[in-house]
Amino acid sequence: MIQQIDNFIGGELVAPAGGRYLDNFDPAVGRVYSGVADSDARDVERAVAAAHAAFAKWSATPADERCRVLFRVADIIERDLEKFALAECVDNGKPLTRARTAEIPRAVKNFRFFATALLHERSDLHVVDREALNYTLRRPRGVCGLISPWNLPLYLLTWKVAPALAVGNTAVAKPSEVTPMTARLLADACVEAGLPAGVLNIVHGSGTQAGAALVSHPAVTTISFTGGTKTGRAIAAAAAPMFKKLSLELGGKNPNLVFADADMGAAVDASVQAAFANQGQICLCGSRVYVERPAYDEFVARFVEQTRRLRVGDPLDPATQQGAMVSRVQLEKTREYVELARREGGRVLSGGGPPVELPTRCRDGYFHQPTVIVDLPPECRVNQEEIFGPVVTIAPFENEADAIKLANGTEFGLSASVFTRDVNRAHRVADAIQAGTVWVNCWLLRDLRVPFGGMKQSGVGREGGDEALRFFSETKNVCVKVG
Repeated sequence: MIQQIDNFIGGELVAPAGGRYLDNFDPAVGRVYSGVADSDARDVERAVAAAHAAFAKWSATPADERCRVLFRVADIIERDLEKFALAECVDNGKPLTRARTAEIPRAVKNFRFFATALLHERSDLHVVDREALNYTLRRPRGVCGLISPWNLPLYLLTWKVAPALAVGNTAVAKPSEVTPMTARLLADACVEAGLPAGVLNIVHGSGTQAGAALVSHPAVTTISFTGGTKTGRAIAAAAAPMFKKLSLELGGKNPNLVFADADMGAAVDASVQAAFANQGQICLCGSRVYVERPAYDEFVARFVEQTRRLRVGDPLDPATQQGAMVSRVQLEKTREYVELARREGGRVLSGGGPPVELPTRCRDGYFHQPTVIVDLPPECRVNQEEIFGPVVTIAPFENEADAIKLANGTEFGLSASVFTRDVNRAHRVADAIQAGTVWVNCWLLRDLRVPFGGMKQSGVGREGGDEALRFFSETKNVCVKVG
């Protein structure tokens, strides 16, 4: 009998009201390994009620006590790192090495950072002509709805949970139904850490049922969503009439700009990583690479050579660099875009299909080779639409103005990378690119203190650092007349 993943409501594991479970697949082998609660509005109602009941006491809990509990959650995740990493590997298909060394440790840091940041909260004071004092108060907003994606399941879930709870809110989290297992383990960690019942509730299920019910619930004051632009647009439409506070971190079609004066080895290394990390299933992946004409041929040759050396295989193998894609749907989507690229005139220089060899265990898994495509025009669909798979396009540019035009030539504006030794150019180009984050001579070098979010159709609102704590806070001004 396969394991069943139940909801976590009011500090207890609870079966879904409808008694239904969704199949949860191990993408590396293509088979069902667990069932996840297929929740509906009744389950959301129960979770919101539990969160509402817990809010008064949790919001009044001293900050240092909230900090202590969140630190304890972090300690438990760190202690059980191997268990969390294996769960994410089996759920998601990513290499166990990546889960163990990058994503689970980042979840630990999320809890520790926001718990500590809370202790350094400050307020503003303004004196008005010696007649009045105005000071700012920030208070928890109430019940928050936290909807996280499947690509970085625990990392992105905890990036929402930690600041929401640190501020004093209670929450109902809806992780992706495709990757529920680390959220299930997080529930255990919260219980062991002594987090009061109802402070964090986890409702599993589809976005169309559980997610929609959470967004539309009148008692949920705040929605933080990470996922696709289409879903984000629907959430915004549903939440706007109720004036809910929204943070929408959406899709990306991110450019990497490589100038001829760049350190070519470093640029190739970072660009390969940016293109194919987590099988290209990261919203920040650099899926469009533009190279200044004099360096184009050398860059392409080195990029293709390095891509061909990436080892695709069993995610449980420590030597694997590229694991399975998260689902058959995502695999088919990637295949369709590669075929579309061929029809649009692109040349596939590397990859383009399934791996030649896979271990017996993985023969039915959802694997796709890292794929490099050239000769595509910037306006084609492959260069305009988010694929969310191991597919990268490379094209030349003529000068700085051309590079900026190409970088900004999509509806997205999440992130970008610029590779150059010219400091002045780096600052000019970074300023001109329409993206929420621009890395110079690197990719995905993160600092939890800085704001994070996108421009254009990559979202609204900011997460990270003080921005996250303020997002989950209600701000009010108090004016006191003196004299």
